[in-house]
Amino acid sequence: MGPPELDSIKHLFFEVRAERGEIILLEDELTDRLFFVATGVVKLFRVSAEGKEQTLELVRPGESINEVPVFDGGPNHASAQAMGPVLLYAISKNELEPILRDHPKVALNVVKVLASRIRHLVSLIEDLSFRHVIGRVAKILLEHAGDGARPGQRLTQQEMAAIAGTAREVVGRSLKTLEERGIIKLERHRIVVTDKEALKQVIDAKY
Repeated sequence: MGPPELDSIKHLFFEVRAERGEIILLEDELTDRLFFVATGVVKLFRVSAEGKEQTLELVRPGESINEVPVFDGGPNHASAQAMGPVLLYAISKNELEPILRDHPKVALNVVKVLASRIRHLVSLIEDLSFRHVIGRVAKILLEHAGDGARPGQRLTQQEMAAIAGTAREVVGRSLKTLEERGIIKLERHRIVVTDKEALKQVIDAKY
């Protein structure tokens, strides 16, 4: 979709702003809006009956949330929470459907997003089912370390535990083990990856 087409539909979107910790969507509620992250990071998560939180994904600028309920008409499959100040652009299902009908490229991009999300969830299931906790922690560190083009997302040990599907204390022990091996360095309020290649090896190591 080029600039002329974008100009013709931009009035259909509205801004949504949230601060760190603010809930944007609640699991099992009905919401017929698709959200695009403009700035900040949004956490998608579910909470068990026992109150245990499992992070599904961290959604970054240029990505979207809430595709499943918008297209299948069901309730939200996950809650969404701002990891810091966040700006999103939202559009209702009724406004979105004509756009998808009139702009095949947009519809194709939506399909690609859904396929990518399925791939991510399959990877998450694999991690939780087959990968040892220290391997999960290593993978989280590698994925969120950032690079020269994009700064890393700072995570607390509790946030890392919610992604890894374990307890904060277990994450703490795993980080200490990685530090003792010289793979990371624990500093105040941040973790420095000192050996990315060794970290990659930990991810798939058998314990």
